[in-house]
Amino acid sequence: MGHEVSYPVVAELLHEMGYSLQANRKTKEGNSHPDRNAPFEHINARVQQYMDLRQPVISVETRTKELAESPIKRDGQVGDSTNSGQDWRPRGNPEKVRVRDFLIPELGRTAPYGIYDLAQNTGWVSVGIDHDTALFAVETIQRWWHAMGKEKYPQAKRLMITADGGSNGSRLPLWKLELQMLADETGLAIGVSHFPPERSKWNKIEHRCFLHQQKLAREAAHKSMRVHLQP
Repeated sequence: MGHEVSYPVVAELLHEMGYSLQANRKTKEGNSHPDRNAPFEHINARVQQYMDLRQPVISVETRTKELAESPIKRDGQVGDSTNSGQDWRPRGNPEKVRVRDFLIPELGRTAPYGIYDLAQNTGWVSVGIDHDTALFAVETIQRWWHAMGKEKYPQAKRLMITADGGSNGSRLPLWKLELQMLADETGLAIGVSHFPPERSKWNKIEHRCFLHQQKLAREAAHKSMRVHLQP
């Protein structure tokens, strides 16, 4: 109509009409396969069977690599890389971090690999400073077994693992080979149940163990760490 209107006026009119700036919300799952629940019911039944027999069941997964930080920081800070989220601090005193999180060559990156014991409600995290491979994944399981597992399950004859891909993917020959070597060493019959693709949120470790892993990965810095997490 020929009127000149500035953007603040447009913003005010939008607010009056009930509009606001909103981010996307992930709610649409797409088409559901008729047998979608079958894999989850099968895995749940196996888990319950193992737990009824007092056999160990663990949930495993690797988290996103983190920039390694020096483990000693003043004022209790853990590194100076940007970390999403908020924390309680004195008013007007935000934690100062770097503007750009570029890789520091002498520190490198850390790869946290976690194990969650469903029956004991305890976790184990190995933080590697090299690559996330099937060898690293099985090495973590082996360390958990010798440090915690065999003490908690002295009569164990089987071990069930729930996973969802990555370095413990169902199609990786090295993952299967290393697990067989672990079975030969420990005498355990090892079975693995993989969740369907894009369904990692059903893996129990997502909800129980990984709240701590980002901090642990940042504290690893120059060496790998093995941390025992109590509930």
